[in-house]
Amino acid sequence: MAGRLQRSLLVVAGVISLVLAVAGAILPGLPTTPFVLLAAGCFAKSSPRLHAWLLAHRWLGPMVRDWETHHTLPLKVKWLATTMMSIMVSLSAWHLWPRPWLSGVVIAAGLLGAWVVWRIPTRR
Repeated sequence: MAGRLQRSLLVVAGVISLVLAVAGAILPGLPTTPFVLLAAGCFAKSSPRLHAWLLAHRWLGPMVRDWETHHTLPLKVKWLATTMMSIMVSLSAWHLWPRPWLSGVVIAAGLLGAWVVWRIPTRR
């Protein structure tokens, strides 16, 4: 029973991570890659079917397969993620400038997202 509960919680955590990854593709400051990798880890320990689905996914699969092979991110991917986050954070902060505290929150979230991406080991 405990094993079944643990697997169920890992599946739920994986699904939540995927939802956050999709949100990260849209929202400034929320990174996509770490959430996709977290989902892959949760699925690898709980659901071979969901893990296989994620590996075969058209857009997310290459990222997960690359991570599982090397446990690093290419420098190009880090720069792309940081650039996209910077653009979205800048646009959002500019749009929210009449509310400086909210603009500051967006900038802080963007910096946190960039920090998370750059903490992942780099493959050159």
